[in-house]
Amino acid sequence: MELHIASIGGDGIGPEIITEAKKVLKKVCEKYGHTISYDDILMGGASIDVHGVPLTDETIEIAKKADAVLMGSIGGDTNTSPWYKLEPSLRPEAGLLKLRKALNLFANLRPAVLYPQLAGACPLKEEISARGFDMLIMRELTGGLYFGERHTEEVNGVRTAIDTLTYNEEEIRRVAIKAFDVAMVRNKKVTSVDKANVLDSSRLWRTVVNEVAKDYPEVIVEHMLVDNCAMQLVKDPAQFDVILTENMFGDILSDEASMVTGSIGMLASASMNDTKFGLYEPSHGSAPDIAGKNIANPLATILSAAMMLKYSFGLLEEAKAIETAIYQVLDDGYRTGDIMSEGMKKVSCSEMGDLVSERI
Repeated sequence: MELHIASIGGDGIGPEIITEAKKVLKKVCEKYGHTISYDDILMGGASIDVHGVPLTDETIEIAKKADAVLMGSIGGDTNTSPWYKLEPSLRPEAGLLKLRKALNLFANLRPAVLYPQLAGACPLKEEISARGFDMLIMRELTGGLYFGERHTEEVNGVRTAIDTLTYNEEEIRRVAIKAFDVAMVRNKKVTSVDKANVLDSSRLWRTVVNEVAKDYPEVIVEHMLVDNCAMQLVKDPAQFDVILTENMFGDILSDEASMVTGSIGMLASASMNDTKFGLYEPSHGSAPDIAGKNIANPLATILSAAMMLKYSFGLLEEAKAIETAIYQVLDDGYRTGDIMSEGMKKVSCSEMGDLVSERI
């Protein structure tokens, strides 16, 4: 298979971690007989420095012609970087928002995995962390409260703010289909999270999810209220496979799930549209304070590349090879600084990429 990727190094540690992901992808393609090509494009602060804007129309067109987008990180120090003296529409993160909109990336996939080798970093009780967990939160990304009509006005002399939560059945259906498709290549369970005891939007959400579920008889479906889900994530995270939810709930729950893994440096993510096209990136930021020092953890970006192979190209065996290689590296005691613990062997960003590649 030929893989055509738009590559965004971005800012801060972005270029370093993307280099290591490419290193691992090259090894995978060599082993499994694929070819891979990249269009290296600018976004964020790197684009501001060259073009004066965080994302150009030409860059969007290049991204659209690729099979997928692999990205490092965007942004800088908000206190010291000149990028943040610009108006909000010209700041680095505005480029990412614009790209998501241009590519219609409505489904956000956030895996949260607790590796047994890193169980000590988990803040939960040992009897919970010892079981481990491997879940994926499917968050609707372009609708709901964050994109509804909003305004602030004075009503009878009192300042009043109004935010509108709106979903239609097609917005719900398309992200639900994504969740069930993902569940089919995982453990075939979907937990749909809502607030159907209060909200009309959640009642519609639950109805449409049940309609979609009829086309996936192999998948176990359960419905859970969002407040209960928040509790269950810290009580028994091992029960979850795919969590499907709307924009605001997904924003909150995915941050909670990332915390219980104990290390944001291990968390991949993807944003997908209604085809197999997706943008794949680590969940962490650009870490400008350590940029250029070769000490960043590239594993979240490498895991994002594995997600790309799985979801955009259907290369399940190749994705599993990357995941297994990372497991072996951790099992052998190698750690970057952010996940370092006593008795382990500390390695650099590039050395971690080498170690993973060697085990493919």
